[in-house]
Amino acid sequence: MSVTLLVPAALRHCAGGSREVSVEAATLGGVFDELAERLPMLERRLRDERGSLRPHVLVFVDGVMARGAEELDTPVRDGTEVYIAPAVSGG
Repeated sequence: MSVTLLVPAALRHCAGGSREVSVEAATLGGVFDELAERLPMLERRLRDERGSLRPHVLVFVDGVMARGAEELDTPVRDGTEVYIAPAVSGG
């Protein structure tokens, strides 16, 4: 299944300048596992050393935010778009 990862401008330098990365996966965790092999610098910005999403990374699967204990088990299908949004904070 071909899934499209939409890379925000702030992280494109970790993806060789690409706006989109196509991966083959059945779950959101599988998307990140493939990134670990193909684009490890990008994957390390998104997941910690235990494989969990970093706290300030927001992930949307077809426009719906994936959060919670089972976020990496979120199924993806052919044509799914996964968008990564680094959280913005400040005061």
